[in-house]
Amino acid sequence: MGRLFLVILDGKGYSCKHCQAHLALSEDIVSKSFHCRHGKAYLFSKVVNVTIGLKEDRMMMTGMHTVSDIFCVGCGSNVGWKYVAAYDKGQKYKEGKFILERFKVSGPDGSHYWANHESHVGGSDAEDA
Repeated sequence: MGRLFLVILDGKGYSCKHCQAHLALSEDIVSKSFHCRHGKAYLFSKVVNVTIGLKEDRMMMTGMHTVSDIFCVGCGSNVGWKYVAAYDKGQKYKEGKFILERFKVSGPDGSHYWANHESHVGGSDAEDA
């Protein structure tokens, strides 16, 4: 395996909770109103230090989407997913954007989000109204 080069972000951001690799800046948050299996999830316009998995169609609460899971390059942990395509016109704004699951990342102040037992267990990507 070759040498691993990580992008170091300057500013308040989110990092992998396992290896602390920087993932995204707070200023790149598009929405904090998403939910996933483990609770809250944030939509970002860009992320760093991730690899993108295979594309797959998933039925989510807001309809069918083509998505790819994203993995931390530092440790390989699944940290969220990338929206590749949305089939509903009203969901097209998500295309090319990334979800980071709060349960899987540390916040700008180093805090961790703890999923509660009442978190939604079904599909994912629901937005708060």
